[in-house]
Amino acid sequence: MKLKISKSFKDKLNNQVKFIAKDKPSAARKFKSEIIKRIKEIPQMPFKNRKSLFFDREDIRDLIYKGYIIVYKISDREKTIEVFGFTKYEDNPFK
Repeated sequence: MKLKISKSFKDKLNNQVKFIAKDKPSAARKFKSEIIKRIKEIPQMPFKNRKSLFFDREDIRDLIYKGYIIVYKISDREKTIEVFGFTKYEDNPFK
């Protein structure tokens, strides 16, 4: 399966990394590299993570990393996985 990363996901992740870097740059780099590593593992077992809390669909999943939720959509027809959501402590992040 091909992995696609949305611009909105990249923007939110980069904003969070910048915020962490203000206090500890090394922790920010580690945080980002770990998230990228976890995302790259998704295609091996795309349904491993829980069904999303934000969408009532089997093809949208939540990857949890240190309390952050990375939301992705699996498309068997197109053979793609699109990572589009990044959130923590937001009530309705996709509205």
